[in-house]
Amino acid sequence: MSIVRSNIFDPFSLDVWEPFQGFPFNTNRSLTTFDNDTSTFVNARIDWKETPEAHVFKADLPGVKKEEVKVEVEEGNVLKISGERRKEKEEKNDKWHRVERSSGQFMRRFRLPENAKVDQVKAAMENGVLTVTVPKEVKKPEAKAIEISG
Repeated sequence: MSIVRSNIFDPFSLDVWEPFQGFPFNTNRSLTTFDNDTSTFVNARIDWKETPEAHVFKADLPGVKKEEVKVEVEEGNVLKISGERRKEKEEKNDKWHRVERSSGQFMRRFRLPENAKVDQVKAAMENGVLTVTVPKEVKKPEAKAIEISG
């Protein structure tokens, strides 16, 4: 771990302090690194909205096939969305001018509330958007008759 010992704050410095370097393993890999060969696609953007009937998760996964995505429920109430965007194969004669699209593995976990029906989770992929729907238990308010005295 390197710490810059300077009195000048440089917001454009490339010397970045990595607070998780070596954790949980004593290596130079950070938590955001899965493989030295690929960069990690950790920025899987996911929206979570709650409707009266369900929790709905939408993930932007452009260029990822549904076969490359895994949706699971772990530990009873943790929704896990993971997968991998494969690196494009390089041809011997190719000359790259710019590489901005990320590749590699991604994983996001969401602890679901107790009213989630985890045994009825549904997922669909359309136009690079993964939609995961987790139905909710809708509790209807019970009407209790009160006896009037007098």
